[in-house]
Amino acid sequence: MKQFLDDNFLLNNESSIRLYHEYAKELPLIDYHCHLPPESIARDLQFDNLTQVWLNGDHYKWRAMRANGVDEKYITGSATDQDKFRKWAATVPYTLRNPLYHWTHLELKRYFGINELLNAASADAIYEACAEKLRTPGYSVKGLLRKMNVQVICTTDDPADSLEFHKQLAEEGFEIPVLPAFRPDNVLNVSNPSVFNAYTKRLEMVTNKTITTFKAYLSALHDRHDFFASMGCCVSDQGLEEMYADDFTEKELSLLFAKIHSGKELNHAEQRKFKSGMLIYFAQWNHEKGWVQQFHLGALRNNNSRRLQDLGPDTGWDSIGDFSQAKSLSAFMDRLDRNNQLTKTILYNLNPADNEMMAAMTGNFNDGTVAGKIQYGSAWWFLDQKDGMTRQINALSHMGLLSKFIGMLTDSRSFMSYPRHEYFRRILCNLFGEEVERGELPNDIPWIGKLVSDICYHNARNYFNWPASVK
Repeated sequence: MKQFLDDNFLLNNESSIRLYHEYAKELPLIDYHCHLPPESIARDLQFDNLTQVWLNGDHYKWRAMRANGVDEKYITGSATDQDKFRKWAATVPYTLRNPLYHWTHLELKRYFGINELLNAASADAIYEACAEKLRTPGYSVKGLLRKMNVQVICTTDDPADSLEFHKQLAEEGFEIPVLPAFRPDNVLNVSNPSVFNAYTKRLEMVTNKTITTFKAYLSALHDRHDFFASMGCCVSDQGLEEMYADDFTEKELSLLFAKIHSGKELNHAEQRKFKSGMLIYFAQWNHEKGWVQQFHLGALRNNNSRRLQDLGPDTGWDSIGDFSQAKSLSAFMDRLDRNNQLTKTILYNLNPADNEMMAAMTGNFNDGTVAGKIQYGSAWWFLDQKDGMTRQINALSHMGLLSKFIGMLTDSRSFMSYPRHEYFRRILCNLFGEEVERGELPNDIPWIGKLVSDICYHNARNYFNWPASVK
């Protein structure tokens, strides 16, 4: 019987072990999509305890605690940090077979050298041991990033953000480039006129422009796109329930802008048309600048309206949606491709029923100009676990070229999430190794090892048009 979380965790044969330890383990990490707060990095925040660095903001853990019958007081409420941690520790043994069990113990082991299982009995000792380390300079935010061998970070930033902390980090010469990513989700939020117009006012403030027409609105957003580029941005991202690809004209978009700007609501069809138009404009600008664009598709958000009202968004009330994706995604990409305006694109889906469709869709728009130009992105959110990663890797292998895949990312708000890269690498190496052992792949470890290294690091390193400071 293997020991839990030993050096060969998730590696089930000699070929897998060689591939991981010789070709994947020591490679740096490129986190080309995450939700880390740049302010915390710029200020080199020092956390006092595990609750602050590990539980605050982590809705994966919050959902597990709620399912385990933990009162909200100990999750997002007024309980002390140590009492919150105790409730999490008491929950951990009940997370067996949930990826949280693996991630929890990997993170304790990699960051703090703790091999003991976390549970109610070990909670206080682990809490104190980790708190002692967290208060030392090597465990500041920057120290945590260095400890995990992170090489590049792309955060997620609203077009109206000042990017002041990215500027600060660049000016001080922090050795890990922290680059912004253009995430204009708020621009597409046209379901509520007051919210939309409040955001338009925010754009007016950051651009010093009066926005009363659609033309002025586009101009202000293009200014922000240019500003992001000047700050080293080379990546955009959109979080969408589904791709929008309805037909539109600029005149129609102008009339829709005028309607919502006057405080009137857009109906469902009008909202889709406006979103479709804005997505095309953003994609054209991304192509002009040679950016990589990302689309995260399929989340059904804010399902629990009562808890949304109490706690706000991003607090653990989202789930997998079952939206129809293929036709609109095809129409969107085809419109750009036929006008030679389709830039490098990464597609992420949240519904595993769409795995093969997404993997096949990427092949429709690879044109030979760039290896792996259209990527089927890593398993994310609810699929960011052993089975989800395996199914994504298999779908891509069957429908395209896994060898050109740009690999893993954290998509996380936590500075403790980087062992997820290790988790992915172990799963990847085990899949290759098992097929070598079964004679389904040749016993050519150097060549397969090269492909593993490419997927884990080199493909992403070469895919993004990083600014010169990152090369």
